[in-house]
Amino acid sequence: MLLQARRRREGEADPDQIRVGYTCSKKVGNAVARNRAKRRLREVARAVLPTQGKAGWDYVLIGRRLETANRPFHLFLQDLETALQRIHAPRKPKK
Repeated sequence: MLLQARRRREGEADPDQIRVGYTCSKKVGNAVARNRAKRRLREVARAVLPTQGKAGWDYVLIGRRLETANRPFHLFLQDLETALQRIHAPRKPKK
């Protein structure tokens, strides 16, 4: 799974809301495989984003070939938690 995120600008949308999108290209497989991958992405997001996502942010979860459909669910949850921690970690100032 790949996670993209961005903070919304002021006045762009409801600042107290977390928005999320899902996508799987045809590289993931046929329609059945893509739908299964998206269902898994939705379930992982439903479990993790309410506690670890930040209001005022948009997230896009991108399904990857083989990994999204076959990864054990508990590891999939950990993957999203780790990705969110990395995205929201404080940045070092540029010199």
